[in-house]
This record gives sequence, C-alpha cells and structure tokens, in this order.
Amino acid sequence: MGQRTPLYDLHVAMGAKLVDFGGWDMPLHYGSQVEEHHQVRRDCGVFDVSHMAVIDVQGEGAQAWLRGLLANDLARLAVPGQALYSAMLNERGGVIDDVVVYRMATGLRLVVNAATRDKDLAWLQQHLPAQGIRLQLRPDLAIFAVQGPQAREKVAQLLGQAHAELIQRLAPFEGALAGDWFIARTGYTGEDGLEILLPAEQAVGLFNELMGAGIPPIGLGARDTLRLEAGMNLYGQDMDEQHSPWVSNLAGSVALEPQGRAFIGRAALEAEKAQGPGSRLVGLVLEERGVLRAHQVVRVAGLGEGEITSGSFSPTLNKSIALARVPAGTAERAEVEIRGRWLPVRVVKPTFVRHGKILV
Repeated sequence: MGQRTPLYDLHVAMGAKLVDFGGWDMPLHYGSQVEEHHQVRRDCGVFDVSHMAVIDVQGEGAQAWLRGLLANDLARLAVPGQALYSAMLNERGGVIDDVVVYRMATGLRLVVNAATRDKDLAWLQQHLPAQGIRLQLRPDLAIFAVQGPQAREKVAQLLGQAHAELIQRLAPFEGALAGDWFIARTGYTGEDGLEILLPAEQAVGLFNELMGAGIPPIGLGARDTLRLEAGMNLYGQDMDEQHSPWVSNLAGSVALEPQGRAFIGRAALEAEKAQGPGSRLVGLVLEERGVLRAHQVVRVAGLGEGEITSGSFSPTLNKSIALARVPAGTAERAEVEIRGRWLPVRVVKPTFVRHGKILV
C-alpha cells in the first residue's frame, strides 16, 4: 500500500483505476483516459495533485540562500505572489529536480515533485546554514489543479465574488493568499488554469463542489498525455541527474546573469555551454501507424543514435508523439526502431499543442 492523498476514498468511490506513482496510490483515470484528455483541452477538469510536496522556506536571508541552490535567479521575484520555474542542480550540472518557487510575504514556497520529495528535502537540509533558515514540509495541505480554457471562469463562478476578483486579476505564474488557501495560475497541461492549495481537511468538500460545478475529475494518465503534447518534461524521464538543462530543453530554467551569482552546478553548465552540448531534446511525430515509447532508439543519418525519453499517442493530434534526446546536429528527419522496424519520424520543436492549438 502506497501513500494516499486526502481524496483517496473519494477516488475509490468514483471507480478510479488506481496505480502507484512515486510511492502514492493515485488515479490513472476514471473510465476513459482519452475522454479526460479531451475534456481538459476543450473545457476543463480537476486533478488531485496532493502527492506533490510543498516546502516553505523562511528566515532572514532565505532568498539569498536559495539563489545559491537554484539555477534560475530568485531576484526576479520582485513582489510577493510572483512565481519562478527553476532547475535545482548537482555539482555536475545534472537536474536534481525542477521546482516552482513562489515569493510569499514571509518567505518562499517551493512546490516539488512527489517522487523526489525526500531527495529534495535532504539536499536542502544538507546545504542549510548553521542557523537562520527554516524548512517546513507542508503535508497539511492538499493541492488541486483545475486546467482547461474554461477553468478560471468556472472556478470563479463557484467560489464567489472575493475569490473571483482574485482569480481574474492573477497573471500567469502568479499566486495569492485567500484566507487559508493559496491560489496560483501555473499549470502542467499547456492550458490556462489554477492551482489551489488548501487545508487537507477541506479537500473532499471542495472537490465535490468542483464536480458539482461541472468540473469533472481527471486522472494522471491524461495529465501525462496533456503535458507531453505541451512539451513539458517529466522528472526521471526527460530530465535527471545525468543530464543538464542544456540537453533537456530547460534553458529557460537557468539564469547565468548576473555573472557574479554563484549557484551549485554553474561551473559545469558554463563549461558545457562553452564546449557545445552534444545532444538536445526534440519533439518527434510518427506519421505512420505505431506507438512511440520511452527508451526506443532514434537513428539520425550521419550523426548517430539517440533515445526517446517520453512517448505516447496524442489524442489531440491523433498521432504518436515523443520527446527524444538526439545528437545536437539533428535536423528535420530521423528514424525510430519499433518492434524491429525502422519507421520515419518528423523532428519538431518540442511543443506540439499549446492553448488548444496544434503547433506542428
């Protein structure tokens, strides 16, 4: 038996197919993964993502300390509520995790992946100064992600005027406190939407209210195909401690300016950038019948081989798509080995769908 979110019994009652995800018993789907995928692209749905970890960082000098641990620059967070996406690196420049950081009125809030929670917390504790900085893991909070083109409008109608005004004024990658809730506008689907962090004891009540407002539950299966279409990485597949942000399509999670800011992994990143990365993460589209899967070999004429990191059938494109790490000079065409056959694929920018529009 794995760890369970506050909604576990409700997932069971709704007939969810439960699977192990990073040590948590989580809903894969509630009947049809493809229908749930289309629901989010065309309207909206709600994900229980309470398995993700929230770590609050407080104390004098908290921001300066984290600026030395994260590859992106927290000085960009000018006012409370602003959020930043960053890689957290080891000394070799490999990705320990990707995190979202919010500037709060009293410190900083990190949201990290479920499977890396213990590792992340240990890494942060290992680098704590002797005194002054406090880390607080927040298992008392549940997290919902409401995603889709109608997400903000439907949630605003449900929650009433005060929350509606907050939701309407939130900019992308911004959050705000609403009583004992924290409402943010980020996402992992390529659609607009909200994250709601709230006390765990209120989770079942709000989830039922969301469903009553016409926002159905969506499982992790659709979450995976949605994020893949959006070209968003999954930790442990598209990024890991053996690969740097340069070869994981994560350059936007790194800030090398100002030059005087020291952070763990900086020297390795600068050396790799100066030499020129030997590979890059691209998108693949299979034009023939078949399914692209992780670890399938990619062959690029004249350059060598690469490997698919994430692959699946895309309900929006009605084709199989993938993210793949391939030689740096890869152009527009490659081949993938599927059951002993080499099938041609198109090489594209690794964003297939964004805000409902097909981009490849």
